[in-house]
Amino acid sequence: MIIFEKVRWKNFLSTGNQFTEIQLNESQSTMIVGTNGAGKSTILDALCFSLYGKAFRKIKKDQLINTTNEKGSVVEIEFNVNKVDWKIERGIKPNTFKIWRNGEELDQKASAIDQQKWLEQNVLKMNYKSFTQIVILGSSSFVPFMQLPATSRREVVEDLLDIKIFSSMNVLIKDKIRNLKEGIRTLELKKESLNDKVRMQKNFIDELETRSQDDIKQKESKINNLLTEENDFMNGNDNLNQELVTLQEELKEYSDSSNKLREFGNIKGKLSQRISTLVKDHKFFNDNTVCPTCDQEIEDSFRLNRIERSQTKAKELQKGYEELLVAIKKEENRESHLKSLSGDISKLLNGITSNNSQINSCQRQVKTLESEIQTLTSQLADRNSEHEKLEQFRETLQTTYEELAVKREDTSYYDFTYNLLKDGGVKTKIIKKYLPLINQQVNKYLQKMEFYINFTLDEEFNETVQSPIHEDFSYSSFSEGEKMRIDLALLFTWREVARYKNSVNTNLLIMDEVFDSSLDGFGTDEFLKIIRYEIQDANIFVISHKESLFDKIQNVIKFEKCKGFSRKV
Repeated sequence: MIIFEKVRWKNFLSTGNQFTEIQLNESQSTMIVGTNGAGKSTILDALCFSLYGKAFRKIKKDQLINTTNEKGSVVEIEFNVNKVDWKIERGIKPNTFKIWRNGEELDQKASAIDQQKWLEQNVLKMNYKSFTQIVILGSSSFVPFMQLPATSRREVVEDLLDIKIFSSMNVLIKDKIRNLKEGIRTLELKKESLNDKVRMQKNFIDELETRSQDDIKQKESKINNLLTEENDFMNGNDNLNQELVTLQEELKEYSDSSNKLREFGNIKGKLSQRISTLVKDHKFFNDNTVCPTCDQEIEDSFRLNRIERSQTKAKELQKGYEELLVAIKKEENRESHLKSLSGDISKLLNGITSNNSQINSCQRQVKTLESEIQTLTSQLADRNSEHEKLEQFRETLQTTYEELAVKREDTSYYDFTYNLLKDGGVKTKIIKKYLPLINQQVNKYLQKMEFYINFTLDEEFNETVQSPIHEDFSYSSFSEGEKMRIDLALLFTWREVARYKNSVNTNLLIMDEVFDSSLDGFGTDEFLKIIRYEIQDANIFVISHKESLFDKIQNVIKFEKCKGFSRKV
């Protein structure tokens, strides 16, 4: 049970820089009075702001600060939960949110949102909506249970029955299912990828072995062909070298022909010159009897002797010249043969060079092919590593299948749990269990207020009203005074449910101008009887303008406006 003990505030709404403090557990009934704008309803906003960080009325946070002082707004509340003392302080300008437990301030490392969530779930055991339904009944901004949307009605009851945890669990389970399905999709993609990898790796290994063996055979065949070509070229070189030796030996016999031709040429020139001189001399003495130079007569004997001698010598030289021409012709033939031999030798040398180039090419190709064969052989030797890789893929694939099976099983389990925790599942069964009690309590309080109708709520918290006078009535069909009786009956019922569940049971009950609007004198008297005799262990605060209630309420607190600030008198 939560026992609210004290609340105080300053620089809050119309309150100035001095704390206004109210004891919450002092009297069974307390009346708060004052003129309009005096600040009597500020207690509602102070309570809600201290506990939940927002006002009871529709007031923005920055509007809660006193407009005159404009800073230092502070609200403090003290309460006890199961013999543990708690204190909460909230402030605006500067913003503060502090929690004390048994006089020690709690660690403030968490965010304000997380702190608030922890406070509601672990200490207060109720949220803002639940608090306003079982603690406060207001006449202005308050929305009664029956005026809430169906979903909000259900949330209030779920909070009171401590079954909202199922909704929270369902949200978590829904997220879990979504994550599981996402994981399944990821694993399915992984499975397909691994299947492809296994297939490709197996094909690669098969192709590697087949292709490598074929390549090795092809390369070995090429090597054999190249070795055959190399051998043919080497044999060709042997033959060419033999011919070369023969031609080189033959070439030696003709190596002097050029020299001889040069010598014969010189001799031929000299002979030709000598013969030409003799012919001229013969012609001179044969044609001339007188010397053309000195005009002396040439003796006949001398002249005839010279003619005969030049003729004889010319014949001899001519014969030698003819023999020389034969010799020159012979040497020219030898030189021609020499050139032919040189050409043949050059061709043989070119052929040997070409063969050597082909031999080198064959040897290089053989070396390259042998290296490639060695690489292929090494790859074949290393195919065990490829087999290991294949086995790794298969093992990973098997693990993926197992993970998929687990996730599918988990998904099936969570789907079942999700359906079980939906509104039509466990929660509805629990609500069905408590609905008779809820309806019984509502009608009990209605009868105590002399309002004789049969008011029942269904599983969706839609009402059915049976009246001796009217049929097919609904909440909206009643007058404002009758609606107020129903609202009060529901408020008391929710407090009874909370007390029964021992989850959000509290000593505090506040009525804001309930008696000033909808309840008539008779209804007021009946209500006061209920809070006096039926509501146990409660500290009830009544905010009202009715001075006629003073003698019916144990304690009275008056608020007034002084110099623009609200204060407690």
